[in-house]
Amino acid sequence: MDNIKTMIGEVFNEVADAIMTGNFGSKVKVGLTTMGSEHGTEELVRGAELAAKKYNDFEIVLIGPKVDTSLRVVEVASEDEMHKKMDEMLDKGELDSAVTMHYSFPIGVSTVGRVITPGFGKELILATTTGTSSTHRVEGMVKNALYGIITAKALGIANPTVGILNVDGARQVERALKELKEKGYDINFSESVRSDGGCIMRGNDLLAAASDVMVLDTLTGNIMMKIFSAFTTGGSYESLGYGYGPGVGDGYDKIICILSRASGAPVVSEALRYAASCAQGKLTEVAKKEFDKARKAGLDEILKGITAEAKKAAPAEIKMPDKKVVTKSIAGVDILELENAVAELAKEGIYSESGMGCTGPIILTADEDYEKAVEVLFANKLITQKPLDCNC
Repeated sequence: MDNIKTMIGEVFNEVADAIMTGNFGSKVKVGLTTMGSEHGTEELVRGAELAAKKYNDFEIVLIGPKVDTSLRVVEVASEDEMHKKMDEMLDKGELDSAVTMHYSFPIGVSTVGRVITPGFGKELILATTTGTSSTHRVEGMVKNALYGIITAKALGIANPTVGILNVDGARQVERALKELKEKGYDINFSESVRSDGGCIMRGNDLLAAASDVMVLDTLTGNIMMKIFSAFTTGGSYESLGYGYGPGVGDGYDKIICILSRASGAPVVSEALRYAASCAQGKLTEVAKKEFDKARKAGLDEILKGITAEAKKAAPAEIKMPDKKVVTKSIAGVDILELENAVAELAKEGIYSESGMGCTGPIILTADEDYEKAVEVLFANKLITQKPLDCNC
């Protein structure tokens, strides 16, 4: 009976909101996890309350400890439980998207950040800012370009302009993307504000937001996010922008947006707006359509060409042990050594997976294999020190 009353109450609230706003579509639901911030749970909740006052076209659900707020709270006791509950609610359709921190995306998924640049106060999409699109730098940046285009289109930018930041590999990325365009995948390249023009972007172009989407490697993107978000505060408090954005990847079917531990309430508020917009714009459906179009234009062949030399030097394929549920993470492996680390563990009969944690690349193992895995990685000099929680 109580459940029926709750459902009836929710229906009446939705009708009242629709009459007030003129929007009769169902609201998307966005989750926010409220543990792990350097500024405390209260700062995250304050950001959620700012968003609730500012925007009325989506609903916010907090996942974390009990707090004094008018927003709905799903109570959990720990960060592990918090992320499990968030994933569960996304899988069941109880949430359309979520905002969190400390989240481990699989290799192949990276987050697309969104900032406001100081030059002209324009929005700029940074592709990408956390995660790893590929362990090969140029291949990763080509994928980053697609991730940025996908996100821009989900936000309603029908034909986003694309620039490539002048970092290592930029010219190779330019060649690959122009080949993709010649073969039928439409990319709207931007022009630098510098006199020599071209789609290779300089620092001036970053400040001026000379393109809708700026393509760069993830580590550079992460630095840019921090600079744009906290340049007025000295770095300890991120006060500007929309956060590190949604994880995007080929076949990835969740909308999970990332904050850093330094993100303040204003960024939390806009990160929730960003997550809601991605859900409303059906980000995962846009991703599928764009990848289908890119493949028809020869994406897979172009990427194979980029990585051909690296694959020639790769070790012989090793048979993987039976798959297990992997919950223990081992940090400290260089990103270029992730595949070697998984291979070395497989040689010893240990099933593992590579991923990206909030502090960098990680290897994931089953609880019962954790200590042996640490020993193997340490012995092969794939990590330089053993984790503090390891009794090996």
